[in-house]
Amino acid sequence: MAFVSRAVRTAWLSPRSCMVSKRRSHVFRSVSELRSHRRDLLLAGKTIGLVPTMGALHAGHLSLVRRAAEENSHVFVSIYINPTQFGQNEDLASYPKTWDSDMALLQDLDASLKESGSGGRVEAVFAPTTKEMYPTVPPDSSLPGKGTFVTITPLAGLLEGRSRPVFFRGVATVCTKLFNIVQPERVYFGQKDVQQSVVIKRLVKDLHMPIDVRIISTERESDGLAMSSRNVYLGERRRAVGVVLSRALRAAETAYKSGIQDRDGILAPAHAVLDSEAALQSRLADDESARFEVDYISLADSDNLEEVQMVKPSQGAVLSGAIKMLPLTTTRTDERLGQGEDKLPVRLIDNIILMPKP
Repeated sequence: MAFVSRAVRTAWLSPRSCMVSKRRSHVFRSVSELRSHRRDLLLAGKTIGLVPTMGALHAGHLSLVRRAAEENSHVFVSIYINPTQFGQNEDLASYPKTWDSDMALLQDLDASLKESGSGGRVEAVFAPTTKEMYPTVPPDSSLPGKGTFVTITPLAGLLEGRSRPVFFRGVATVCTKLFNIVQPERVYFGQKDVQQSVVIKRLVKDLHMPIDVRIISTERESDGLAMSSRNVYLGERRRAVGVVLSRALRAAETAYKSGIQDRDGILAPAHAVLDSEAALQSRLADDESARFEVDYISLADSDNLEEVQMVKPSQGAVLSGAIKMLPLTTTRTDERLGQGEDKLPVRLIDNIILMPKP
């Protein structure tokens, strides 16, 4: 499949495109070009599912595209690294940029969708410039900042928002822009970013947007690590230790499933797992350890993410957490390092939904 940009009038072709007949799809750089194409689809009675991404695509993103193809005649994927959701000292400059591999993954997925013949296809990729997305005032990550923003309080100030105060302002703002530009019937997000999913649902509800929000289960590695674009920063040593967050949340889930309902009883096993791993890493030599810091472990209401002291069996709750994998202080010549040679801190988040009990 060749991805063709109407905005710049250039075609993107992979080597496989010459061997296999594939439907032409589009890469849009400008809002006006995308809207024109979207209008044609609307008049033809087609439905659009939007998958917003910042690129560096992995199996988790592709699962969202597959679901969108099951439920819509056409799928739009946005690839845009949004500067307003990065704090002033966060990793915007080093965020992985993998355009060629992203397009190859989407091309292969579209070919698979065509072969199955049972749903929609990858119709377009929206990859705007920052000037296109922020046409009047340059994006600002300071507080209170200059520009036009969408804020959702107090929800955006909880959990991730405590450590990253501009993050959800940036997410809500860019998603409002994308939803207005694409005007999809449905949008697709992963459960891994549980707070983001709650923010998006609130955004759509409060602003009366005619959009269905679909939240898809977290895709995980075989050892339980939640898939994330930032995992490329983890070399083998930090990668092996990073799974501690998943293990901690699973331990808390086990406590809940055993009948424990109070906060301390549910979270104690999670803290025990984290404390044990931290103690182990502190005893290892610098060229063997992978140290981390715990930001939070949360047990919260699934609708507003306020902390709860007791889980009501009829309602369930959300277990979530965040840790920061610290840079390696010493590396060995025989070990596999991540992108950036494990010199960058990596924030890992994860969550588990505690389902209501009958």
